[in-house]
Amino acid sequence: MLSEFLKVDPVQYEWCAAFVNASLHVNDVPGSESVNDFPLMARSFLFWGESVEEPKLGDIVIFPRGNEGWQGHVGFYINTTVVDGESFYVILGGNQDDSVSYALYPASKAIDIRRLDSPDMPYIRQKSTVDL
Repeated sequence: MLSEFLKVDPVQYEWCAAFVNASLHVNDVPGSESVNDFPLMARSFLFWGESVEEPKLGDIVIFPRGNEGWQGHVGFYINTTVVDGESFYVILGGNQDDSVSYALYPASKAIDIRRLDSPDMPYIRQKSTVDL
């Protein structure tokens, strides 16, 4: 069932970006394939929507992951919580402990926060072929 929703095999691929893209598609919103040639990469969302400073419910947040500059993690912002004086974003995402779940990520580690532009502005940017 999950592979049908994602359109990829979650056993074979890192699938956080596939989850975000599939969730957007269910709502008739083009995903990162509309702006990047590598939509299964979390950092493909760096070209989607517009960058904002402060997250709101439903924004897409991109984090680093792994040891390579192209690696990352992406999910939907839910809210912010403070643990021992540090702010964490609560993220709804795929491939978090091999499931769709809520997880805490340090707010300070976010690479970018992306939001769908206003209805009066196109949110699809020119497709980028930049290597991530």
